[in-house]
Amino acid sequence: MIKKHGSKNIWETLKKPILILAPMEDVTDTVFRQIIAELGKPDLFFTEFVNIDGLFSPGEEAVKHRLKYTNKEKPLIAQIWGLNPQNYYKAGAYIKNLGFDGIDINMGCPVPKVVKQGACSALIKNHSLAQEIILASLEGAKGLPISIKTRLGFDKVEWKSWFKFLLSFKELSAITVHGRIATEMSKGKANWELIGEVVKLRDSLKSKTLIIGNGDIKSRKEALHMRQKYQVDGVMIGRGIFENPLLFNTKDENFQTKPLQYKLGLAQKHIQLFQQTWENSKNPAILKKFFKIYIRDFNGANQLRQKLMMAESFQEMLNILENFLES
Repeated sequence: MIKKHGSKNIWETLKKPILILAPMEDVTDTVFRQIIAELGKPDLFFTEFVNIDGLFSPGEEAVKHRLKYTNKEKPLIAQIWGLNPQNYYKAGAYIKNLGFDGIDINMGCPVPKVVKQGACSALIKNHSLAQEIILASLEGAKGLPISIKTRLGFDKVEWKSWFKFLLSFKELSAITVHGRIATEMSKGKANWELIGEVVKLRDSLKSKTLIIGNGDIKSRKEALHMRQKYQVDGVMIGRGIFENPLLFNTKDENFQTKPLQYKLGLAQKHIQLFQQTWENSKNPAILKKFFKIYIRDFNGANQLRQKLMMAESFQEMLNILENFLES
């Protein structure tokens, strides 16, 4: 049995439904979270995926940047992955000391190079290692809440046995259910009916673990509808933020209706903040995946985006935007 500690549990204090920006590699860094926090803040932010086996190795500097944040991004959950239970134990105290509000264990990522190692969604097939990881995380966190993000199965739907297993750990604060199996990646339609079944299973087991639904949600309105229909405690939204960065704004505004100056001004701000934050430690090319957020649905958008995709430096990107605005 894991000992209870007196720290505040963020999952218990947030009003339901809890709306969350999903963790996305090379997307949800401190810069993007700061941009979204100003536009319309979700109830919870998650970091990028933090490899704890790398964090406690000579190559730690290549991992540490994923744990960089500012206070405007709070409350904030650190999402971790790896294979060594001892490192999960060590990660608990380490992340708690950094001031995070919780730790989320990634048991859902379907990327082949990760799965081949036996990590993330591969743990759905390895209950013994999953158990070691969960117990080590709970013990090491010393009361900092632990949650899990996972899927409905690995290469086939096996939601009932998998979630019955996870819900047997009474100390887990929340489980986020992505409505696909791992081998589907992001293809097909997310199965919200089965997410609803996980909620019913949780209730039948009299568990207090919160169930968060995830998959294909594109608006705040749709998230609230899914909450009502499937009785989830919250909704996590990922790719929808690329279509509307104002998605979490309570006014439910549509970014694409904003004036051109506003959109391109935000793109400039993103580039400048990225440059200030990461200087020479991150490649400017990472920014290219964000251009489709700001540069679409106006005359000349495609040509402007193509120019930006060819840019090789922060200053070149800023110059291209400035020249477009002046013309």
